[in-house]
Amino acid sequence: LPGIIDTETGYAGGEAEHATYAHHPGSAEAIRIQYDPAKISFKHLLDFFFRIHDPSTLNRQGNDMGTSYRSAIFYATEEEKKEAQEFIDLVNTSGRWKNPVTTALEPLSKFTEAEPEHQDYLQNNPGGYTCHYVRSMPSYLE
Repeated sequence: LPGIIDTETGYAGGEAEHATYAHHPGSAEAIRIQYDPAKISFKHLLDFFFRIHDPSTLNRQGNDMGTSYRSAIFYATEEEKKEAQEFIDLVNTSGRWKNPVTTALEPLSKFTEAEPEHQDYLQNNPGGYTCHYVRSMPSYLE
């Protein structure tokens, strides 16, 4: 998206000081996003997030199951937490998903960069994963 400066795949919110794919207890697989707020707002990032995955499945994305695959937003500030909660409420009232949103709001306490083979995964493995894609639904901001 325009305004995204960089992304990095990793593990957030867990117990391990230096999480790895083989050992990340309590962590969720996550993406750290660096963006220019003059070009894209946090709300637009949330809008995209809620259109590229099913936020109503508890601890599951596609065939992957477990807390590592929970839908979560790791907020850095109380303002981000407030905006994220308001967006969750918007998604719930939209009626676009059969079940309520299960996306967790968790303070960002630590983030560990994932191994190199997990960076830019879909660019390097074009058919490798299919549960994250932009759904053919309008923006929640429209």
